[in-house]
Amino acid sequence: MHAGTVSTPRTRPQRGTLAPMDPKGVQAGKSRPDSVNPVPPAGPITPPRTRRSKRDRKRRTPAGSSPGMIVAPVGSPMPVIDVIAYTVDSFLEQPGASTKELKAIASRFAVTWINVTGLGDAAVIEELAKEFGLPRLAMEDVMSNHQRPKVEEYRGQMFMVFRAPEPTGDATVAHPVVATEQISLFLLPGIVLTFQEGRADCFEPVRHRLRRSVGRMRTLGADYLSYALLDAAIDGFFPIAEDFGDRAEELESGSMGGFNAARATGIHRLRRDLAEIRRSVWPLRDLTNTLLRDACPLITDDTRMHIRDCYDHTVQLIDILENTRETASSLLELSLSMASYRMNEVMKVLTVFSTIFMPLTFIVGVYGMNFHSTSRWNMPELDWPFGYVMVMGLCAAICIGMLIYFRRKGWIGRRADGE
Repeated sequence: MHAGTVSTPRTRPQRGTLAPMDPKGVQAGKSRPDSVNPVPPAGPITPPRTRRSKRDRKRRTPAGSSPGMIVAPVGSPMPVIDVIAYTVDSFLEQPGASTKELKAIASRFAVTWINVTGLGDAAVIEELAKEFGLPRLAMEDVMSNHQRPKVEEYRGQMFMVFRAPEPTGDATVAHPVVATEQISLFLLPGIVLTFQEGRADCFEPVRHRLRRSVGRMRTLGADYLSYALLDAAIDGFFPIAEDFGDRAEELESGSMGGFNAARATGIHRLRRDLAEIRRSVWPLRDLTNTLLRDACPLITDDTRMHIRDCYDHTVQLIDILENTRETASSLLELSLSMASYRMNEVMKVLTVFSTIFMPLTFIVGVYGMNFHSTSRWNMPELDWPFGYVMVMGLCAAICIGMLIYFRRKGWIGRRADGE
């Protein structure tokens, strides 16, 4: 240590404390260049879709961190709170609500849905957790976007994590890039809280049904709203699964004319996208099965019967993805077999040429030694008047004879039927 300097010991956040800043050094609560305006003009906020990097997809809580730490994800938009509250006869939709007025709104309505878009401010998420008594371990899972879909039950609360597909926003793209985002859901008596990363919004059909009072949704409780949100996320995978099927059919029909680099790239991209969606859909079967099997006082028998429909949709999705995956694997094996076949054909042609020129090379090598012709033992053919013509004729006869032999063996050309 240099003289005149004072060493300040580093302190780690204690259990249950709020991290003061994210890994980029931006203090919680301060705005970022890519933040979303907390007071939107009207309607829910749908931030623009961004392509996540590999490092972002694999982000983890630092090793050795205290359980229950709430750390804002790097690059996530600032939180925007949208509230929808309703009874049978009344309806309220308030975009850009503040955390202080949420309890007052929830006390006036039978069901209140609080949707948080963006996780960029840990202080706001911390305040929400304290306001509704959300478990800190569950809130740590909310802020970590690598969670496997699951369902957990706490005291008087139910916590679900699942993934939803991101819309492309570009109708001109035939086969868009596939990506998913994590959605966290808390079910409390009369209250549903959802947390989104801020890239996609698959809940608009549910909002439309609530605004227009379509069906029985506004006559049922918060558990039915949770089912509707989960069902909307699951149904969002069906267009992607159908697009995978179309892509597989296009690659399969194009493979009849042979494989090239573009088709090989298409097969690789299809398998990569299938793996991405498969990791999100497969755990949903366990999640819905747990909701059906385990009794929870927050979920009524009528809602549990509807959750069975979610389970059926998940099984259908898995069947479609598995069939497409088998088709993609078959196409990959076929492309490798075709590449190996083409290589074998090239090697066969080169081998035939090499085999034909082996005896010719021996003959011309022997007569190219140029020994003196005065000795009777030194190539008397060199003095023959037709010696050159005879050697060329011998070479031609050897070539023709080998080609006929190769063809009869089926090594070149087409073999006759029955041979």
